[in-house]
Amino acid sequence: MIHNHRRSAPCATDHTVRFRGVGAVMGVLNVTPDSFSDGGLYLDHSAALEHGRRLIDEGATVVDVGGESTRPGADPVGVDEELRRVIPVVASLADEVRVSIDTRHEEVARAAVAAGATIVNDVSAGLGSVAADLGVAWVAMHMLGDPRTMQEDPRYDDVVGEVRDYLIDRAEQARDNGVREVWIDPGIGFGKTTGHNLEILANLDALVDTGWPVVVGVSRKRFLGELTAASDGLDGLTPVGDRREGSVALATWAYARGVDMVRAHDVRATLDAARVVA
Repeated sequence: MIHNHRRSAPCATDHTVRFRGVGAVMGVLNVTPDSFSDGGLYLDHSAALEHGRRLIDEGATVVDVGGESTRPGADPVGVDEELRRVIPVVASLADEVRVSIDTRHEEVARAAVAAGATIVNDVSAGLGSVAADLGVAWVAMHMLGDPRTMQEDPRYDDVVGEVRDYLIDRAEQARDNGVREVWIDPGIGFGKTTGHNLEILANLDALVDTGWPVVVGVSRKRFLGELTAASDGLDGLTPVGDRREGSVALATWAYARGVDMVRAHDVRATLDAARVVA
């Protein structure tokens, strides 16, 4: 269900579990050489399709296809190269599952929708009018700066309030432009310190209570590497492959706070954990 009204803000100390049932999972399919977790694994078309179908078998509601890494410090990719990477994959999977295109570029969004994608997953939150024109769903994500600069020195006076108000503004603009299905994403790790990420996650109610359906992506991210290393009394980061348990735990927390969809690499583990808690 898509909600287009704003509810009253929650009390910051209200941590009542509010499962509305286990939500959707957006499975991650990066067709890139340099994504932080799985860069280079699925550049080959057959490998990408095999992994996409594995995500479907594990229970993904949506497969999110991306051809440009947006990890901190990543360099931009030319549109022609991004199109070459993603369009054959989108076209091959669109008859099997709902496909979203993870892009900042209008030309890529338009081509992906023509190939069968029905969601524009937009880390720039700048393609709302494009989604309206195409008649597809739109995910507006909050990012401070761009991938090359976003982690240099992110600062907020009130990270929860600023992210919430920004996303409300973008969502309302998109609705007014005619987008019928709008999602909001706080952009965990996109121009945010570990402290910022944790503050947002502790106050997901502030986003859920806007009435807009919420997507949260925490899977395997750097701040989890910091937290798991610290829990083991280590400096630095744990490897990406050692962040699965933390990813699953936070995805389950997000569902428990009323989030509608989580973005995950480990789809089956995420769903299994959330179903047990639910």
